[in-house]
Order: sequence, then structure tokens, then C-alpha cells
Amino acid sequence: MPIPLFALALCAFAIGTTEFVIMGLLPEMAADLQVSLPAAGYLVSGYALGVTVGAPILASVTSRIAPKKALAMLMLIFIAGNLLCALSVNYGMLMVARVVTSFAHGSFFGLGAVVATSLVAREKQASAIALMFTGLTLANVVGVPAGTLLGQAFGWRATFFGVTAIGLVSLAAVMAFLPARIQTSDGTAEDSAALWRSKPVWLAFATTVVFSASTFAVFTYIAPILRDVSGISPRGVAGVLLLIGVGLAVGNIIGGKLADRSVMTALRINFSALGAILLVFMVTSHAPVSAIVTVFLWGMAAFAAVPALQMNVMGKAAMAPILASTLNIGAFNLGNAAGAFGGGAVLTLGFGLTGIPLLGAVLAFISLALALWGAALDRRAPKAADHAVHDQARREEPACVE
Repeated sequence: MPIPLFALALCAFAIGTTEFVIMGLLPEMAADLQVSLPAAGYLVSGYALGVTVGAPILASVTSRIAPKKALAMLMLIFIAGNLLCALSVNYGMLMVARVVTSFAHGSFFGLGAVVATSLVAREKQASAIALMFTGLTLANVVGVPAGTLLGQAFGWRATFFGVTAIGLVSLAAVMAFLPARIQTSDGTAEDSAALWRSKPVWLAFATTVVFSASTFAVFTYIAPILRDVSGISPRGVAGVLLLIGVGLAVGNIIGGKLADRSVMTALRINFSALGAILLVFMVTSHAPVSAIVTVFLWGMAAFAAVPALQMNVMGKAAMAPILASTLNIGAFNLGNAAGAFGGGAVLTLGFGLTGIPLLGAVLAFISLALALWGAALDRRAPKAADHAVHDQARREEPACVE
């Protein structure tokens, strides 16, 4: 794989750390800011909604800039946002800082995915995306546990100072290793308009949203579940987060190779496994050992779907791949926000922490149904096109005169 992909992966590591580390620090942040646990969870929703709103806005801005300069600009926004998080003195200021940080997220991953595929042969494009997203998974293996321990020892603000430093290193890697000229194309204004009108593309976005909601309903409240249901100590939770990160990394690699062979097969396997594992977790969450094993498998199943979901959208939106890729990152984060909100709603309604995996399982099976619906539309599309061509040919045949 080309060296520039590793620069993209380092940026993904930084972005992933700031997105996910809040999960491990949720109880500490809630106590320090003097807000409830669901209110602290809404910081996840705020970030995710910022990605959803900011992605198309910044995509339109960065589309006029060379890819390398655009990615560097996005990392500067990321650095400024994390520094503002570290300096936040209250809940409102932190919420604003998280939204500012999130604006770089969607556009970076959207443009980065297209840049990654442009650097490799067609048969390795899903693996190239998976390599970039490996930075996101390594954030869970290294960044999140380390950030959690740092925040527990020195306060959660120290974690965001650390992420700011990682952002600076990532920016240096982009400037040093990405080529000045990268061949990407997003078609014409008519192509972008066609994307917005495409039913298969919107169905692909919906599949991403529901899958992500399934994952983040559980991920947002994984620390409280492990503490209060499984009986794992706060320091032990950091170790389990490390193990989950390993599962995410392994699943990401497997998912990339599966998607290189067949995107739809990968989605069917991933969604089915995810739903089944979350149903099992409702039972196994009550004992430390069984909970740890289950969340490792859950992490594998969750992140194995990411390369396939990104390729699913890009494949259906060949007319405007950068816009589609960026909007799909927004779809991921819209699902993140919905999942975090849904998990908070489960607690507010009194169903308890064990009700959250059930919500995740239901959403996983809904995403499977949406993926199968999308595959059915794809199968019908060529037949409809063939019929249209045949009808046109019949209309154009000269009349037979006796």
C-alpha cells in the first residue's frame, strides 16, 4: 500500500481518538460538569450532528481546493476544535467546541476515502479504504484507552490537550507525504443533482445511518454497562476498551477483504452477526468474563461493515463519488447521534442499561433489511434499463407497409 495511505491513517487515528475517547470518560465528564449521564452522552450526539451538518458544507468548499490542501485545512480545523475542548470551562462551551471539531470529520473521511481509492488498483480499493480506517480502529486500541487513563489521572481536559498534539503530528504527515497532485473527480453539477435524486443512493445512506445507530447506541454507554452491569472496575474498563479496539482493528481488516470480493455479501454477514451478538450480550453482560468476550466479538462485527458501507455508497454514486463519500460519513454520524440519543432514551424511560443492547440488535436487523432491499433494487435496475432500450428500439422501427 502507498505511503500516503499511512498519513491518512494517522489523521484518522487522531480524529477517531477525539470522537471515541469521550465514551471512556463519560462518567468523569458528567461529574465534573455537574450534568446527568444522559446529558453527557448528548456530547456524542452534538459531535455527530456537527459532522452531519458540516460534511456537505465543507465538501462544497473543499471541492474547489486541491485535495492535499483541502485535507490540511480540515486538520487545522480539527486542531483548533480540540484545543477549544481542552480549554472549555462548562458544558455549553464544551458542546460548542465538540461541534467545531466535528466539522472537519465528515469532509476529511469523505475526501480521504476517494483519495485512498485513487492511489491503488481497482481490485484493492476496499482494502485501501480499510487501511485508512485502520487509523480509526487503532484509535480504539491505543488512543481511547490511553486517553481514558490520562483523563482519569489528570482530568478529562488533559486528554484533549493530548489529542491536539496528535493533530499537529498528523498535519505534518499530510504535508510531508501526500502528493501535491492527486487525481480525483466529482463530475458536474448535473452529476451531483443526479446523486440527490437517486433512490438507491438514498437507500444506501439509510443503511449506513441505521447500522451506525445500532453501533453507537451501545458504544456510547459501553463504559457504564461494563461498570454497573458487568461489575468491572474503572481501570478495568480502560483495558476492555483496549480489547474492543483490537476487535475493531481485526474486523476492519477482515471487512475490507470481504468487501473487495463482494460488498453485499460482506454487509449480509456483518449485519447478521452484529444483531445476533447484541442479543447474546443482553445475557452475557451480567458476568465480567462473558461480557469481555462478547464485546470483543461485537467490535469485530461492527467495524467489519465500515469498508463495505463506504464502497456500497461509492459504487451506487459513481457520478459524484466525493460528494457521496462525504455524505456517507455524515450518514455514519447521523446514526451516531441517533444511537447515542436512543441509548439515552432507553435509560430515561427506565429500561436500564441492559435494554441498550436490545435496541442495538433491532437496529442491526433493520439495517440488514435495508441492505437486502438495496440489492433487490440493483438487480431490477439493469432489467429496467434493458426494457427501456427495447421499447425505444420498437418505437424507432420503421412501419411495415404492404
